[in-house]
Amino acid sequence: MLAAIGVGSMEDLLVDIPASLRIPRLELPAGLSELETMAQVSALAARNRVYPDRLTFQGGGVYRRFIPAAVAAVTSKPEFYTAYTPYQAEASQGTLQMIYEYQSMIAGLTGLEVSNASLYEGASALAEAALMAVRANRKSKSARILVPRTVNPTYTRVARAIAGNQKLVFEDLPYCTAGGNTIVESLRRYDGQDIAALVIQQPNFFGTLEDVDELTDWAHRNNALVIAVVNPVSLGILKAPGQWGEKGADIACGEGQPLGVPLSSGGPYFGFMTTRMEHVRQMPGRIVGRTLDADGKPGFTLTLQAREQHIRRGKATSNICTNQGLLMMAGTIYLALIGPAGLAHVASACVTRTHALVDALRSIKGVSVAFDRPRFHEAVLLLDRPAAQVLDQLAARGILGGYDLSEHYPEFGSSILVCATETKTQSDIDAYARALGEVMKSARAA
Repeated sequence: MLAAIGVGSMEDLLVDIPASLRIPRLELPAGLSELETMAQVSALAARNRVYPDRLTFQGGGVYRRFIPAAVAAVTSKPEFYTAYTPYQAEASQGTLQMIYEYQSMIAGLTGLEVSNASLYEGASALAEAALMAVRANRKSKSARILVPRTVNPTYTRVARAIAGNQKLVFEDLPYCTAGGNTIVESLRRYDGQDIAALVIQQPNFFGTLEDVDELTDWAHRNNALVIAVVNPVSLGILKAPGQWGEKGADIACGEGQPLGVPLSSGGPYFGFMTTRMEHVRQMPGRIVGRTLDADGKPGFTLTLQAREQHIRRGKATSNICTNQGLLMMAGTIYLALIGPAGLAHVASACVTRTHALVDALRSIKGVSVAFDRPRFHEAVLLLDRPAAQVLDQLAARGILGGYDLSEHYPEFGSSILVCATETKTQSDIDAYARALGEVMKSARAA
């Protein structure tokens, strides 16, 4: 096969993977018994550092949340737990109805008309949304996407990796250094230019709230679509993307992990996407619809399948295959259990806990708060010593103290992103504040 495609070795197939990421040789042990295998896996698992829920203050896109026991009880049922994606018409009615209920909830939550049957996770959902915006915006001949630097940098990198190779151009927008938000004035230089879409994250990566109405209206005045990247829990109290500005956002997407999915060492999670009905033909993935059979009884079926497996490749909108059905189900059960009032209560608790956290930490010598705008459940703290050292010393005390921002935002100097969700109590916040105070004080003494 190598000779047929003109490649000299297996290594030549890996030229696009940086050498620093390759393992020279995969050292696998000889055949092990079941007992030996379990012992080895347990030893590997023991190398993980597990932080108590009450002492976890890191967010940055995925969050420690309270998950009702009923979520795991339902998702672990065999008929759901082992089910595969419903490709065919004879797929389980229970699975199809669950997806339909999910779509209805996510569409209602985001204030838009139609939802797909979930995506892989939030970052690739943004990439798919950008590709969709370029297809859907008939007034634009460009593939230019404006992305504020307040958008989660991981999302931006993933979107560039996926869609950048399909000739989309992602252009950075600066943020206000006082408020940590994107201001309309930064968009003036694009007035009248051909822009396919503007991305708006609410709350943004810094945790602060954007002026979504002004940004949305600017985009529409300039014939650009608006892609909203939202935290679904925040929509319990914040304006839905479909209500932004005069016309609302055109596409909304984000990470569904906050809706009843555990952190799980980084995944799997699920992404969501909603849009206006006028753009439904450009939406990737699948849509489940409700109908009536020949006897007048309600039933559920795959209404739209825009994958190349189902239609001609040139007409497909994506190659999304197995969606994150089990995780999507967890989100559906979570939303059904807590309801609108419960979601509003959780979101309000996040705001309250974060205010308490910021008030406790800003009083520590050497710690200050970066931005002065309203926030949801995250905040940027500026430190007078290297953030990595602070986080390491907090980790030694069993505290996951936050996310080091130096890689993505070196202009901040030493800074961390901290988070408090509804799972934090005042005693948890006090424990973190005491530990951070000790770390900062010992560093000054040294």
